[in-house]
Amino acid sequence: MARPSHPPFRAARRTATLLAALAATTAALSSPAALAATPAPVQQSMNTLVHSDGMPAALAAVTGRDGRSHNYAAGVGDLATGAPVPRDGQVRIGSNTKTFTATVILQLVGEGKVGLDQPVETYLPGLLRGDGIDGRRITVRELLQHTSGLPEYLAAMGDILADPHRYYEPRDLLDFALTQKADFAPGTKWEYSNTNYIVAGLLIEKVTGRPVGEEITTRIIDRLGLRHTYVPAQGELTVRGPHPEGYERATPGGPWKDVTEFDPSAGWSAGELVSTNSDLNQFFTALMTGKLLGPAELAQMRTTVPADEVGPGTRYGLGIMSRPLTCGGVYWGHGGDIPGYRTRGGVTDDGRAVSISVTTTPDAASAPHVEAAVDAALCG
Repeated sequence: MARPSHPPFRAARRTATLLAALAATTAALSSPAALAATPAPVQQSMNTLVHSDGMPAALAAVTGRDGRSHNYAAGVGDLATGAPVPRDGQVRIGSNTKTFTATVILQLVGEGKVGLDQPVETYLPGLLRGDGIDGRRITVRELLQHTSGLPEYLAAMGDILADPHRYYEPRDLLDFALTQKADFAPGTKWEYSNTNYIVAGLLIEKVTGRPVGEEITTRIIDRLGLRHTYVPAQGELTVRGPHPEGYERATPGGPWKDVTEFDPSAGWSAGELVSTNSDLNQFFTALMTGKLLGPAELAQMRTTVPADEVGPGTRYGLGIMSRPLTCGGVYWGHGGDIPGYRTRGGVTDDGRAVSISVTTTPDAASAPHVEAAVDAALCG
């Protein structure tokens, strides 16, 4: 989801508490026992994101080729109280939700209920009509690959934090998109648009006759035993389990505003899930090793087109990206932004996995450092 602008935060009076907590965290992480138990590069990356880039907190989960996992953290989980960062705390995972949604679609493809190259009109007749927009010319594949030309609904919503408790029906989100003209003719280029995955969610509901959240839960979350991953209920504004608070700033260097309490219906099947870094590692590893999709469907998911606007060498498949590593090869994942949280990570073909979350959506200067931390963890 796109980064909005935000009103100022008034709780900067807790500076003394925050500095004390940061000092305690740094000391704990610098102890011989902590350094012996954790690979230095990963913890150093977490410390840098907090102390150099100024992010309130950073969390990571790293899984090695041997399947053993380690969790890391830096910073403060709650700026108002100075509470520590919960170990492997829950975060809003934003657009990582798209990979869950795409996986359900591809499972339906494997069951013969959906055709990737069928027009959206086949399943949602009359839904997509607008200026240059016609569901008879857009295929399911083009939705999942962001090659449909559907315009971004967030562009017409304004600041989604202006009314953070507002509930949106999926059709409300689509209507924001349909007030705009198509970005390009279907299949002629790649451009990221959350609207594609709102339509994908509506398609799942039409084909299965069940809410998309129930399908994601039954087909993926319960099947893999992802104990800390869930689809928020309608009107659910808080994060259920132990979690770091999420924050935003109205201006660079300005005071932080706690935006944890938020109605994620603004993201729906494009961005509303809550999870942990370790659950995300488990999900992407299971997905890439064929535990959720048949070989044919997984091959379709991994068939990519260039997505250089995300980053040099990045390619986008069906709800998943591949990104190059400085040590050679690529990793497969997605990433997600939603007010208060950014998550990046993925898995390599040889079994390494990492997921890193920070408790704000970083500015342009510090944003690449989160991706760099992923690279360092996978290449270290």
